Amino acid sequence: MRMVLDTNVLVSALITPGGLPDQLLQRWETGDFTLVTSAKQIDELDRVLAYEKLQRFIHRNQANRLVATIRHLAIVVEGLPTVTVSQDADDNVILATAMAGGADQLVTGDKGHLLGLKQAGGVPIITVRQAVELLDSEAAGG
Repeated sequence: MRMVLDTNVLVSALITPGGLPDQLLQRWETGDFTLVTSAKQIDELDRVLAYEKLQRFIHRNQANRLVATIRHLAIVVEGLPTVTVSQDADDNVILATAMAGGADQLVTGDKGHLLGLKQAGGVPIITVRQAVELLDSEAAGG
């Protein structure tokens, strides 16, 4: 299964160790699914992780390690299509990444924009909880 994890999910994984986003990230690291991303998303992640307001929650070494791991182990797609579904340009990059990467799911915590779309370009947009449940269901054989 190929999934795109929205930047907010990746950041949340670092902020709340043991939480659902962290569990999902760990599931990727153990091979339960294939993470799909793009250079544009990696750049956004790196930029967001450097925000001063996050420094008390996320150590820079943790942030650097996550970005390096994603850069080296995820599938990094190129040639993103132009997507203008959202008013948020960063959301459009995530949507384009999911479409270009042939993702089976786009996982987000963005209740304001992305989750409301339900799907884009044939890619279902789901919550972190739904993604964990889906992986649990697959692991159980069903």
